[in-house]
Amino acid sequence: MDRLFLKSVPILELIEEAGYEAYFVGGSVRDYILGRPINDVDIATSATPQEIKRIFPNTADIGIDHGTVLVITDTGTYEITTFRTESGYSDFRRPDAVKFVRSLTEDLQRRDFTMNAIAMDRTGKIIDPFNGRRDLAQKKDYLGR
Repeated sequence: MDRLFLKSVPILELIEEAGYEAYFVGGSVRDYILGRPINDVDIATSATPQEIKRIFPNTADIGIDHGTVLVITDTGTYEITTFRTESGYSDFRRPDAVKFVRSLTEDLQRRDFTMNAIAMDRTGKIIDPFNGRRDLAQKKDYLGR
């Protein structure tokens, strides 16, 4: 596993010890699968922003309306986002409504491409409910919905 994932594993462990799920998601997982360099990691969790704030003493609300909290530790900063669904895009960029959910699959389903709808747990196990790895191998870049 890439050093940035390994460095971030204790963050996932703390979230899990508090009774929630936590995974690496998005572009970092995609790039890891493709053998590309990883520049940062994104963490998604079943914990709500308020629950994350109870786990970690030093946080900043950087995207709280969309469920994102910046966790600040001695080893770095980590963007942690609550699993969510989205609806409506009046400005074609940001969702009109966000609903926090407790399901990783629901969160992955809202993502733009199957290749970004792949998660990885703290042990390196890949979770790929929408066949993103297959689409990467076939050089596809869309959600086959």
